[in-house]
Amino acid sequence: MVATPRGFTLIELVVTVAIVGVLALGAVPLAELAARRAKEQDLRAALREIRTALDRYKQAVDEGRIARRADESGYPPSLEILAEGVLDAKDPQRRQRIYFLRRVPRDPFFPDATVPAARTWGLRSYASPHDAPAPGSDVFDVYSLAPGAGLNGVPYREW
Repeated sequence: MVATPRGFTLIELVVTVAIVGVLALGAVPLAELAARRAKEQDLRAALREIRTALDRYKQAVDEGRIARRADESGYPPSLEILAEGVLDAKDPQRRQRIYFLRRVPRDPFFPDATVPAARTWGLRSYASPHDAPAPGSDVFDVYSLAPGAGLNGVPYREW
């Protein structure tokens, strides 16, 4: 009986490594796409959460639960106040606070993690036009400061 050598030849090893390399090369763009898609979903959710809180704040003002002066729009003066809470004007003891957010979500595309979450958003006041948003004495809407466009082709600033 002649013993046959066991193991792989050099050609078999090179072909296997080449196949694994090609598969890895195809997986990297898919992983990057999945990460970008996840960030975009986080951005949509954060915008929806903040905008809902802004609408609920305005509704509370309109219902008389939050005191306001005649020259105010009825929107919050800052994003932080949505999480800090405001005194309920209908509470006789003036102890209860109304909260609209547990915390202000951060823009997932904002590059600096040391910046407070409320400062990662672009702010639009009630007095500023839609096509040229600018901050002011209140927060009517928020938008992402991220450059570029989403996978849907719409710039992040317009979401």
